[in-house]
Amino acid sequence: MRRSLRDTVVFVTGPARGIGERVARLAAARGARLALAGLEPDRLRALAADLGDGHAWYECDVTDQASVDDAVAGAVRDLGGIDTVVANAGIANNGTVAVNPPDALARTIDVNLTGVVRTVSATLPHVVSRKGYVLLVSSAAAFTVLPGMAAYCASKAGVEQFGNALRLEVAHHGVRVGTAHPVWVDTDLVRDQQQDLSVFRESIRHLPWPLSSTVPVERCAALLVDGIEHRRRRVYVPRSLAAVQAVRTVLTGPIAGAVLARKARTLVPRLEDEVRALGHAFGRHSAAIPSGTDPR
Repeated sequence: MRRSLRDTVVFVTGPARGIGERVARLAAARGARLALAGLEPDRLRALAADLGDGHAWYECDVTDQASVDDAVAGAVRDLGGIDTVVANAGIANNGTVAVNPPDALARTIDVNLTGVVRTVSATLPHVVSRKGYVLLVSSAAAFTVLPGMAAYCASKAGVEQFGNALRLEVAHHGVRVGTAHPVWVDTDLVRDQQQDLSVFRESIRHLPWPLSSTVPVERCAALLVDGIEHRRRRVYVPRSLAAVQAVRTVLTGPIAGAVLARKARTLVPRLEDEVRALGHAFGRHSAAIPSGTDPR
């Protein structure tokens, strides 16, 4: 059953660009009031102004609990509560475990997984009070693997399982929990990696459909907002990914592993050479690096 977003409060992390921004715009167009929590304050301020009256923004680092708590408290104070949470903030490091600094690998997991945990923990009492909905942005990487994406795949698989357990914990409160699983989406994050790493582009081309497809960010946002309105358990982007998820044990099993390993023998050394020459562990548009540090 579809539920109108009109006059509900949607708390979105990572809304300065990409999927989060488009979800915010579409939810606002359907009558929701947005609490925008993320980095890049200039972009957040501009987005809130563009959405019009009744929306608010908060500078927030999802890896800092005090920062998340302040953003949640601000949203409750300014907008009256929280009905829906979209835990979307995420980053992706470049390259393999062997050539990436451990701080970059850990940072990817900290933002993508621990950031979701912190966001949910801070918002959950307010969502429970309104029998609301939580959408955790995982990925197709939760049930597929590629060399060079160890930390990213681990973090997104963790988000999926966190959501599965959370769903059971809050069902008796009338709260619904969904996980979103986009394939490659045409955002700055994906474009940065495609521009920086030719091996990344080549690897995507060799994946079977629909894992090789790139989805416009507008289409991704539309499916996520549809998931919010219907309080869906799973949101696949594109929807054909549901079939891939159903055979996930095959994709991560020994036969698929042998095929991937054969290709990896040539692709991984090339990838590592590219990453060494690149000289940085995150894309140029990544904003999820705390000030004063540079895990590159």
